[in-house]
Amino acid sequence: MKETDMPYIRARVAGDGSTEIAAKVADLLTGLAVDVLGKQRDVVSVDVDFADPACWFVGGRSVPDRGEGTFYVEIKITEGTNAKGDKALFVRRAFDGMAAILGTVSEASYIVVQDVRPDSWGFAGLTQEYRYIAGRLAAKTDD
Repeated sequence: MKETDMPYIRARVAGDGSTEIAAKVADLLTGLAVDVLGKQRDVVSVDVDFADPACWFVGGRSVPDRGEGTFYVEIKITEGTNAKGDKALFVRRAFDGMAAILGTVSEASYIVVQDVRPDSWGFAGLTQEYRYIAGRLAAKTDD
């Protein structure tokens, strides 16, 4: 399923909305999805959202009071398409890449890799499970 696996990535950043930062975040996360997780570039979807830093708290203190930035990244991938090592590398590189874009960031900046069952999501109106079964059937008729 990996070659047709589509990730959805949501990045939430404490800071003023900037199309320049949003583009850098989208480029970083798209590249990691392709290069680290082996996803197909043309179906990687990235949603970048900005939150008021004064309304984001880490350890009970607002981000401006802490003097550091923060972010939350969540990527949804089809269950079973990546090994633990792939996901760990994605988390490491996403954290480092976001820190390079944003500057000093809190250790409490989170990256979540969420495995979603293939029968529970899809794109273009077809579930990932359907794509897998259709691909297997097509391969069988080619034999």
